[in-house]
Order: sequence, then structure tokens, then C-alpha cells
Amino acid sequence: MEEALEPEKKRTRGLGTRVTTTHPRAAALSSAPQTQGQTAVPKAPRKPAPRCSTAVAPVLKTQKPGPVVPVQKPGTTAAPPMVGGKKPKRPAWDLKGQLCDLNAELKCYRERKQVLDQENQQLRDQLQEAQQQALALGAERKTLEEELTRVRAQAEQGQRELGNLSARVLELEERLGTQEGLVQELQKEQLRLQEERRGLAARLGEQERRLQTSEASLSDSQEEVASLRQEAAAREAILAEREDRLHGLEMERRRLHNQLQELKGNIRVFCRVRPVLPGESTPSPGFLQFPSGPCGPSDPPTRLSLSRSDERRGTLSGAPAGPTRHEFSFDRVFPPGSGQDEVFEEISMLVQSALDGYPVCIFAYGQTGSGKTFTMEGGPGGDPQMEGLIPRALRHLFSVAQELSGQGWTYSFVASYVEIYNETVRDLLATGTRKGQGGECEIRRAGPGSEELTVTNARYVPVSCEREVEALLHLARQNRAVARTAQNERSSRSHSVFQLQISGEHASRGLQCAAPLSLVDLAGSERLDPGLALGPGERERLRETQAINSSLSTLGLVIMALSNKESHVPYRNSKLTYLLQNSLGGSAKMLMFVNISPLEENVSESLNSLRFASKVNQCVIGTAQANKK
Repeated sequence: MEEALEPEKKRTRGLGTRVTTTHPRAAALSSAPQTQGQTAVPKAPRKPAPRCSTAVAPVLKTQKPGPVVPVQKPGTTAAPPMVGGKKPKRPAWDLKGQLCDLNAELKCYRERKQVLDQENQQLRDQLQEAQQQALALGAERKTLEEELTRVRAQAEQGQRELGNLSARVLELEERLGTQEGLVQELQKEQLRLQEERRGLAARLGEQERRLQTSEASLSDSQEEVASLRQEAAAREAILAEREDRLHGLEMERRRLHNQLQELKGNIRVFCRVRPVLPGESTPSPGFLQFPSGPCGPSDPPTRLSLSRSDERRGTLSGAPAGPTRHEFSFDRVFPPGSGQDEVFEEISMLVQSALDGYPVCIFAYGQTGSGKTFTMEGGPGGDPQMEGLIPRALRHLFSVAQELSGQGWTYSFVASYVEIYNETVRDLLATGTRKGQGGECEIRRAGPGSEELTVTNARYVPVSCEREVEALLHLARQNRAVARTAQNERSSRSHSVFQLQISGEHASRGLQCAAPLSLVDLAGSERLDPGLALGPGERERLRETQAINSSLSTLGLVIMALSNKESHVPYRNSKLTYLLQNSLGGSAKMLMFVNISPLEENVSESLNSLRFASKVNQCVIGTAQANKK
């Protein structure tokens, strides 16, 4: 509103110079004499001030100046009359008249100024009043606009609420229709339930009659149950007595089983001759002979006869000497036709001793290509008939442990598989980035004062089934160090040691037992030819062979020291004997397989292997003792 009034204010000021107003003293002024060439300014009559500032300008514009009547001042000379509308000029000598005219004109102007000042003040008061009214009207207009906005918002909200209520009414009508349908269905259901209730009441009456009959039968049954409980208690007593007897028989079986193994020898040596492979030359008749036992051909063979011809020897007549036969006797000899199942059947009782708490160690010894790895691990292809001692031994242990669980025994098995290559221990079960990090594995005591040995940074894997064992053997085959030699295209250049830690517990009787089962595939035992010229590529093979022969020699020295009951046993001279320390002592049972080749070209190495095995077979170690707690 203030902005709208600004132009009106300006127009009012512009008109102020043109507006003339009347004054009560105008009559007196009109009689004053006029100066030469001047006329009085007409004044308009004063009108009441308008109520609104917007009406000021039109009112001022309609006012017109009226004629001014000259007023003669008393005591002055009258001015000459105007001729032709012009004031007559006083003569030059009439200075007093001229002065009177100027005074009258000055007074007139002063009165006019005073009147104009009064009118200007009145107009300013009117303008201020109009501005105040405009401000009041603007505030009232703003209040009305806010009220209008609020009313419109209330109207919109009312419209929305009306729409919601309409939708709610429709929804309630639909629900009412649904509820009416449900009421009808419930009424039908009520009728059906009433019919069912009547049927159940009839059945209840029948059940009550049957219940009375059953209660009568129950009393008879309770008497029979009491009798059966007495009989069950008697049978439980008999069962407990039989369990005690069975436990005693099991302990007796273990004692007799251990005594039988001791009678067979705590160090036993088996000889196994591999068959001739396709592409190899067939040996001459009589090269290898297997004499029958004392009871004839039905007895398993225990002797081996090997024929060797030496062209360097001769008779006094100069004719070449005949072949020399070498006789060897072992605990058991397996001819080339012996299968893997026949070999394992002979050692199954020894393997079972590990469950009884006796450390058991089985070696496979012989030259490269004599069948050591085949004896221990089996052949490729997954043929069950070709499985070696390791998978068969674990299957047998799992089966016997399952049978003994019925007598209260629980067993756990933890497997490890390492190789010793150039006196460095490597983990054959390593995976990922740990493959080939043999330098990180060391043989250490399990703890202060403990006799148990462990390999640091090696994996110890709990196993409970044959499938887990097969996976470990497959991983070990991939990680084992092999190389080509003169005797075999792919020859093992390290000792592989598979160890199974067996722990048994009879919770109800507080019995515990623990023992390791070690199955060792030794590296090839062939000797070095001192006259052989070696190139740069064969020097690594030479160092491997020297390390292998050194460890095998230490193994023979350890067995001899144990047999002779020496005070010092050189276990630490080799990583192999140090790792197997707890499986070679007087509380252990040991079996060595000496594997030989059937080929005549390998007769020298075969004789060396047989002679070493004969020395081991002559050793006797003290009575084995079970590791029981």
C-alpha cells in the first residue's frame, strides 16, 4: 500500500504551487495597492481534507483561481486606476507612493506565504493520516490473505478427509459383505461341529468303556513289567559280568597277541621278489629258487637261493668255475607271484599291535626298481588288488577300531607324511605356497621332558576313513622328489615316512593307550661305482646317492647297537633314525621288507641287499612294552 501511495504524494506536491486558498484576511489584502505591472494571485476557497490519500489529487486539480479584488490600505495615496488591464505607473517623484506599493506587495506576499505554509502543513497532516490508513489497510489485507490461505488449506484438507472417509466407507462396506459371508460360513461350520460333537460324544463313551478295559489290562501288565524288570536286572548283572569277562579276554588276547609277535621276533625280515616286467629279459632257470619248508610245499617259503656266476674265477685246469649259490633264510619269503593281499595278510597282526599301544615300524629296503614303493603304496590306476601296505593297514585299523568301539574303546588317528631328501626334512602334505619349503621343517621334542618327536611346520591331518587316506597319498606322490637313474626311469631319491599317531581310550575303565605306526619307503640302496666318470649334470645325483647310503648305513648301525644293548645308540647321526627313534627302541616292533630284482644283471645289488637284511634278521631287541596309562 505504501508503494501505491508514493505517486499520489508526488502529484500532490506538484499541485501545491498551483493551488491558492482563501483566508479570512483575504478581504483586507484585496484592498492593498498593486505595484506597477503586478496583479494579485487569486486564492481558491478551502475545502475539507479527503479521507483517503488517493482522493487528494483530483480535488486539488478541480480548484481554479478566482479574481483578486485590490484592497486600498488606509492612509496611503490611492493608486491610479488601471487602464486597459494594466496598473498605471506612478510618477517618478511619487517615491512615497511607490514605497507604499512595495510594502503592500511585500505584505501580501508574506500573508500568501503564511497561508501556503498552513495549507502545506494541513496537506502533510492529511498525507500522514492517509499513509497510516494505507498501512492499516495493508495489514488488514495481509491478515485477510492469510485467513483466506488458511481457509483454503482447511477446505483442501476437508476434501481429502472427505475422500478418505468415502474410501473408508467403501472398504467397510466390502468388509461388511465379507463378514456376512464369514458369518454364514461360521454358521455352517457350527452346524457341522455340532454334528461332530455328537459323534465325538458317542466315541468318547466308547473310549471310556475301552479305557476301563485297558485299565484292567494295565494292572496285569504292570505286574508283568515288574517281573520283566527283575529279569532285566538279572540279565544286566549277567551282561556286566560278561563284559568284565570279555574285557579280561581282550586283555588276554592282547597279551597273547604280543607274546606271539615276540615269539616271531620283535625284528622280523621279509624278502619279496618282484615279478619280471614286460620288456625285461627272463632270468635263466635256477637263478632264483625258493626251497620248501620243513613240512613240504604247504609251508610258506622262508628260504631263498640265488645263483651267481663269476667269470673272473677259474679252476686249476683253466676252465671257468661253475656258478656259486647263495642261501638266505628269513621269517618269510614272497616269490614273484605273491599278491598284495597275501603280503598284507602276513603283517596284519603286526599292524593291529599298534592299536594295543605298541609302536610299530615297517621298512621297505632295496635297490632302485626292486618294488619298494609298489609294496608300500601300491600301483597306479586305483585297482583294489594293487593297493599297497599303507592303504590296507589303515583300512584294517579303521575296521578293528570300529569293532572295539562295541567294547567301550574309542580311537583317534592323526596322519603325517614327510620325506628326507639330502638330510633335509620336507612335508609331503604341504599345499599352496608351503610346497617345497623343506628347510622350515625340523625334528623337535613335543615338549619339555616329552619323549615324543614331532616335525615342525609339518601338517598333522586327522583321518577317519579310507577316502581321506587316499587323498593324502595322492598329494604325497605329487610332492615327492624323484629323478631318472640308470636302474629306473622314475626313481625315488628320498626316504618317505608315513606316520599314524594312534590314541585309544576306554572311558568307563579309565584306560588309555597311544602308539605310532610308521611305514617307511627307503630310497634306493645301490652303491656308487668309484671308476665312473661323472659330468656336471651327474654331480647332484652323486650327492643324493651319498646322502642315501649314509642314512641307510646309520640305520644298520642303530639296529646293531640296539641288538648289542649298547649304551649309546647313534640316532642323531641321521635324520631318518632320529625321526624314527621311538619306533626302533626296545618297546617297538619292527619289520623290514627287503625287495630284490629277479634280473641277473642286478645280482650284485640283490646280494648286497640280502646280506644287509640277513644281518638285521640276526638282531634281537628286548621285549616290547605297550604305551599304556
